[in-house]
Amino acid sequence: MEDKIKFDRMEQRETIETNIRQAEFYQNKKKNFATKIWFSLRNGMLQKVRKSIGVEKQINELHLEWCGDLSNKKVLDLGCYAGNSLSMHLALNSKEYIAIDLSEKGISHLRNRLKNIEHANAFAMDFLSEEFTEKDFDLIYAYGVLHHFKDVEMLIGRLKEKLNTNGTIISNDPLQTSLPIKLIRTIYRPFQSDKDWEWPFSKKVYYQFESAFKIKERRAMLGKAKWFFIVNFLPLSAEKKLAIGKKWHREDWEKSRDSDSYMFRCMHLTMLMQKKD
Repeated sequence: MEDKIKFDRMEQRETIETNIRQAEFYQNKKKNFATKIWFSLRNGMLQKVRKSIGVEKQINELHLEWCGDLSNKKVLDLGCYAGNSLSMHLALNSKEYIAIDLSEKGISHLRNRLKNIEHANAFAMDFLSEEFTEKDFDLIYAYGVLHHFKDVEMLIGRLKEKLNTNGTIISNDPLQTSLPIKLIRTIYRPFQSDKDWEWPFSKKVYYQFESAFKIKERRAMLGKAKWFFIVNFLPLSAEKKLAIGKKWHREDWEKSRDSDSYMFRCMHLTMLMQKKD
C-alpha cells in the first residue's frame, strides 16, 4: 500500500512537471515545423469544414442546452485560455464562475473581460495542483481539455473530487479511434512539439470515462463528414457540395449517439457526464 502511495505521488509530480512545460508552450507558442503543418491542417482545412457544414454551431447550441439554467450553479471553466465560445455565457449566468488555465497570458485576457462580473474569477492554475482548493462545482465545462491528461485515472479522480453531488461535466475532445486518423497521428507523433500533453481519446479511455461517470448524452463529429474535402474536387455546384457535407454530418451526429462502433469512426466526441452516486 505504501509503495502504491509513493508511485501515485511520483505520477502526480511527473504530470505537474509536464503541465509546467505545457504552460510554457502555450505562453510562447513555439512549434516545430511538423507541428506548424499539423496546426495549419487542423485549424485551417478542418476548421473550415466544421464551420461550413454547421458542426461548430451545432456543438455550441447543444452545450447551451446541456448547461441549462445556471442561476444556482457553481461553474468551473477548465482550461479555457483567454475564454472559449461559452465562457462569457457561463460567467454571466451562473451563481459563481471560476476559470482556470495553465497560461497566465490567456487568463489575464479573460480576467480583463470578467472585471465587471462580481461573481466571476479567473486564475492561472494547474487543475491537479494542491493550490487549487475550490470544489463542489455543479458544472465543469471542459472544451478541448480532457485529452491533455495522460493519466486518465488521476484526472477522473480529480474531477470526481471537485464535483458536487450529481454534478456534471461537458467535454469536447478529439478521438484517435478512426483507423486513418490513428495512422496519420502515429506517423506525426514522433515529430510533434506538444506530444507530452496531447492524448486524443482511445477506445480504452472512452470506456474509462463511461465506467466512472454516467454518460447522459453524447455526440461525435467528423466520421463520414471528415471526407467532405474530397467532395470539393467533384464537378458539382457549391450548393450540392454543401448539401452532401451537411447530410454526412447529420448522419455522424445522430448515429454516434447510440452506436459505439459508429462513434469510434469519428474524429471528435462531445459528452454530457454526470457524477455517479
